[in-house]
Amino acid sequence: MYSRDAEVNDLAEHDNQDESARRILLVDDSLPFRDRLARAFEDRGFIVSTAENAEEALQVARQESPDMAVVDLRMPGASGLELVRELKSLDDTISVLVLSGFGSIATAVDAIRLGAVNFLPKPADADDILAAFQRGEAEALAPASSDHDVPSLARAEWEHIHRVLADVGGNISEAARRLGIHRRSLQRKLRKRAPE
Repeated sequence: MYSRDAEVNDLAEHDNQDESARRILLVDDSLPFRDRLARAFEDRGFIVSTAENAEEALQVARQESPDMAVVDLRMPGASGLELVRELKSLDDTISVLVLSGFGSIATAVDAIRLGAVNFLPKPADADDILAAFQRGEAEALAPASSDHDVPSLARAEWEHIHRVLADVGGNISEAARRLGIHRRSLQRKLRKRAPE
């Protein structure tokens, strides 16, 4: 049973937590996934806030100023990419990581361009997420290299197909029409793994 005394005790414990603890905002419309991640981050000493969607996340971010945010790409309402943009406009020092069960290279590039430090496919646990934050922050601090890896033709084709598919909201028939190929050919290409 929930009581007002429990709420007061929770607030008192929150106020007494170590001020050096990092604050993290977890945004995902899946309650079980969000709760599992919240417990895992609390076990690692983080002060955790959660939100179900972008609107709720922005309210929490305004009130609590998190140091980090983990954002699901696909949620009801505004997308995770839109939320990355909004969070960075609120506080450009926040580190944002985007999670997705439906990610493509094109979407990951868009997330990074908008200010995310990294992009991870689901499922991901707290250790995966922390490692991705560290990798992303290290890459952001590294000097720019003039040696860019040129993707193979197969990789460039795969990325282009996924970008067009994302542009049409996953509609295979429309994507095939825009790409100028048969729908079945597109479906065969989509079944293949991304080239290295």
